[in-house]
Amino acid sequence: MNARCILGIDPGVTGGVAFYFPDQPTVIVAEDIPNVAGEVDADAFAARLKQMRPDFAVIERAGAMPGQGVSSTFKFGAAYGALCGVVAALGIPSHRVAPAVWKRHFKLDRDKEKSRALAVQLWPGAGCFSRKSDHGRAEAALIARWGAAVAFQAEIGRAAA
Repeated sequence: MNARCILGIDPGVTGGVAFYFPDQPTVIVAEDIPNVAGEVDADAFAARLKQMRPDFAVIERAGAMPGQGVSSTFKFGAAYGALCGVVAALGIPSHRVAPAVWKRHFKLDRDKEKSRALAVQLWPGAGCFSRKSDHGRAEAALIARWGAAVAFQAEIGRAAA
């Protein structure tokens, strides 16, 4: 694809990735994060990024959640590290964003179903947000859209200065 492409990542093994094309705002490609045996499949993720060739990546900043067990915290951190590592290894410029920042932009709260509903509204014909379990894809798509509107424009401004 030759159009400018922004990658959004909702991290975690059950998260999502989305490829957003600001020059064609009705186009979105959103998918589950590739995984094998409950871990991020870094090779498949890298291959997909090479295929889609994003110009910029926006990754939701991850942190430990209160009440989360040690094992699940470790698993989530390993997934976050793998995703960030692949993006960095491929030389894709990136930006980390706190969940509260991009959600405030869209007037969302922690309710993932609201994120999914907004994604369905913004991309009604996409078909990749139809299941309740597609909230990771939806949040990745919204993160990418936020990135195109805010972070990528700031990156362009810094590069031009």
